[in-house]
Amino acid sequence: MNLSFLLDRFSENAVLVAGGLTVGVIFGAFAQQSRFCLRAASLEFAHGRFGARLSVWLFSFSTALLVTQGLRMAGFLETQEARQLASPQSLSGAAIGGLMFGAGMVLARGCASRLLVLSATGNLRALLSGLVFAVMAQASLRGILQPFRGWIAGWWTTADIGGNDLIALTGFSEAAAIAFGALWFTAGLVIAVYAKAPKWQMVAAGLAGLAIPFAWWFTYSLSLHAFDPVQVEAVTFTGPSADTLMLFLSPPGSYADFDIGLVPGVFLGSFLAALLTRELQLQGFEGGRSMARYMTGAALMGFGGMLAGGCAVGAGVSGASIFAVTAWITLTCIWISAAVTDRLLD
Repeated sequence: MNLSFLLDRFSENAVLVAGGLTVGVIFGAFAQQSRFCLRAASLEFAHGRFGARLSVWLFSFSTALLVTQGLRMAGFLETQEARQLASPQSLSGAAIGGLMFGAGMVLARGCASRLLVLSATGNLRALLSGLVFAVMAQASLRGILQPFRGWIAGWWTTADIGGNDLIALTGFSEAAAIAFGALWFTAGLVIAVYAKAPKWQMVAAGLAGLAIPFAWWFTYSLSLHAFDPVQVEAVTFTGPSADTLMLFLSPPGSYADFDIGLVPGVFLGSFLAALLTRELQLQGFEGGRSMARYMTGAALMGFGGMLAGGCAVGAGVSGASIFAVTAWITLTCIWISAAVTDRLLD
């Protein structure tokens, strides 16, 4: 892709939005086809089952990690300017936010990305839950909950431990990081064979994972050519969901960037994939108690994801693929909280 060619003919914001839309369509389509879902994977593992859901998550996760680190090793990507590594991050926020997010995704029966994918296929429960998630994320980012979020986030930061780059802190090489990713990929392959998982589902899982390094490469490459500063980033849903919500509530001509294209792209990709495979189906709530559970879970995810600096994908896959310390803390806490919440409730 010749980004200079695109920048000569279109504005930088237009190219950013188009890139976000493209990444979103890729992720949405293959996440829908693979049934990618951290909640499903974590609960399957917590129940002592090693099946297709766990292998799907491992394929997506390890593919993102392997290709991202491969691009870094080949010199096609530098991630030091990514938000997760370029500025101090909250360790307390990662832990507490991860615990809240994990509990929330069990209550809402899906993480933020899964809710967005399901809403595109006609699931009204996921659509309403996604709106609550976006409102709570916005309230935590710039609204009434921002001081509370900032207070918790300030308890303990990466400035206290010398940075947020796990590779730099441990002294591991990029080759070691790739070997680590290969270990998880192998685990996913073994589980897929053991569970007799459908081959197309595993391929789709890997393609969904490829959206993350593609996003890293695109935003990094654009940052080298654009006149204005471009944030190096990948796929995440907490901040972009809040920004997309405000785009619809703001006057025309509001600022647009990569994140603004991402969320509509995921929705569009999921819708098209479900349409082509005849999986569109309207679904609603089964009662008031079910609705209360979904809304509570969505609210917990909105605040928890913003506090942690990322959701199940933003921290758990994108952040983990560049070995951000806080991302790994968030991911670990999500897995633990999901298992505990499921045991307590179900």
